[in-house]
Amino acid sequence: MFSANTYKERRQRLRTQVSSGLILLLGNDESPMNYRDNPYPFRQDSSFLYFFGLSYPGLVGVIDVEEGRDIILGRELTVEDIVWMGKQPSLEEKCARAGVKGTLPLTDIKNLLAAARLRKRPIHFLPPYRCEHILKLSDWLEMTPEQVEKSASVELITAVVDQRNKKTPEEIEEIEKAVDISADMHLTAMRMVRPGITEAEIAAAVHQVALAAGGQLSFPIIATVNGQILHNHSHDNILQSGQMFLLDAGAETAMGYAGDLSSTIPVDKHFTSRQKEIYQICLEAHEAAIAALQPGVPFKNIHLLACRVIAQGLKDMGFMKGDVEEAVAAGAHALFFPCGTGHMMGLDVHDMENLGEKYVGYGGKEKSTQFGLKSLRLARELEPGFVITIEPGIYFIPELIDMWKAEAKFTQFINYDKVETYKDFGGLRNEEDFLITEDGYRLLGKPIPKTIEEVEAMKA
Repeated sequence: MFSANTYKERRQRLRTQVSSGLILLLGNDESPMNYRDNPYPFRQDSSFLYFFGLSYPGLVGVIDVEEGRDIILGRELTVEDIVWMGKQPSLEEKCARAGVKGTLPLTDIKNLLAAARLRKRPIHFLPPYRCEHILKLSDWLEMTPEQVEKSASVELITAVVDQRNKKTPEEIEEIEKAVDISADMHLTAMRMVRPGITEAEIAAAVHQVALAAGGQLSFPIIATVNGQILHNHSHDNILQSGQMFLLDAGAETAMGYAGDLSSTIPVDKHFTSRQKEIYQICLEAHEAAIAALQPGVPFKNIHLLACRVIAQGLKDMGFMKGDVEEAVAAGAHALFFPCGTGHMMGLDVHDMENLGEKYVGYGGKEKSTQFGLKSLRLARELEPGFVITIEPGIYFIPELIDMWKAEAKFTQFINYDKVETYKDFGGLRNEEDFLITEDGYRLLGKPIPKTIEEVEAMKA
């Protein structure tokens, strides 16, 4: 945890941004894998963690806007709990660490909220993303589950996003720890990649690095020779000569902060000629996007810059044709790059995605519905304190190629005869994490190999 003052100051700032009423922040419960006493590793709700810092299950936080008090409701552990878990701090001791003096049994929550409703005080809560949260709110607030899902407070969402989007120096230090561990995960994989090894063996070794550093994974490991599948969590394949291996993996520190890196490695000691050509185009898009990072620049512009670099490189190779600007505006490049160039990162690897990309990445503006562009998670103007990823990629997705070709889609921009010869290519990307500063940007964490020469040198 940070100091108690950090959490007190965060809650006080939230009070100034919400007009009136009670702010209700639900912590997470343990989630059983197959029965109650065999849960998944516990992960606290990130907004609860941000404002209260307590990584224990079964807690609910209440911030009273007008009265200036904070309350944490929870359950005191019994001797039966201690037999299985060992000695644990009391609820009062836990709350003191977060600078909270007021504690109540969780059984009092319904009466507390009923009293507020009787006085017609607003009760603000964030969009629930777990079924048990929906059911709890439905019971406590006497709403149907459907009403709960429609009643999240936009005022609270925007206030939380405004705070959490801008990382403080102590947060940046913690994120940088996560990125350094993530870099070690990737270096481990780079040394292992060779013909005959399995994806599962590499994924296991990568996971071990995160665990040994005292943390967890920030998301399930993507370790695959099928890089064209954007979020491929299968690890069933044996690496073969002539393939490329894509690793997208990140660590989460014990405090919950995330790292997120990607790298693409030849299974052999060297990239093939055609792998080099595509890899270099993607790397040039990556570097162009980084060079454009500045406060005040809309990230959508950075994304479109990366798209144009990819489209131009693919045009030079004969995959695309026509005017590059027109092709990107129409979305033709999305056959090869159907996702976004980056996203926010912090206590969540896709920071605050549960609060809605419209608010987090778009500043309240609506997203595009165009294929490819609709998958861009971040478009708003960059501000100092934002932590973001840069990860353009090039993917040859056979099913998408077949569909667009059958529909004769964008034939003025796409040379399908050439594309057909690369349907077995797969996909690739590199990814790094950056802090937006007052005058530009800073790479977070130690760098990992990304040029062709650097990657191949890891396999010497």
